[in-house]
Amino acid sequence: MSSFYIGLVHYPVLNKHNETVLTSVTNLDIHDIARSASTYGVNKYFIITPDKTQEEYILKIINFWQSEKGLTYNPDRSLALSKIIITDSIESSIKLITTQEEMQPIVISTTAKIMDNQITFDEIRNLHNENQPLLLLFGTGHGLTDSIHSAADYVLQPVNGVGDYNHLSVRSAVAIILDRISSAVYKGRN
Repeated sequence: MSSFYIGLVHYPVLNKHNETVLTSVTNLDIHDIARSASTYGVNKYFIITPDKTQEEYILKIINFWQSEKGLTYNPDRSLALSKIIITDSIESSIKLITTQEEMQPIVISTTAKIMDNQITFDEIRNLHNENQPLLLLFGTGHGLTDSIHSAADYVLQPVNGVGDYNHLSVRSAVAIILDRISSAVYKGRN
């Protein structure tokens, strides 16, 4: 089974006017996505932002939960947050994975939109059973830019619910996608 990484992209992403922007890091995304990453066996969770102030904010949160006070209050939180690596770009994340794994990862972008040639959850499960590492990218704001989708090796099909509404929080989308990918990989394991 391949190594599996996720990246939460804060730049470049789109706003509601389809403009490329830098989005703010949120405390909930830091904690909740790290917890999902730990639950589903993700190797590392990259928070991708070029903003140094946001990097300092993330480090402040991580450092608290790894301090004696944080460890005493909730040792599991420290474990989950240890999955986080802060990088300034998708390219930096890919380089770190390539160095660690000694091969470049397969990059898969996510979107709530229907696009041409999207891969299914079954297909991503098959990729996960190969030896090449995977990097799954999630967008904040109104999603990843077209340039990220074009540069990715694959674009994953959207998560569809029962109605027409499809604008999940990124925390929810990450949890659902990780569950769908891992459900077949670990079939039969309770």
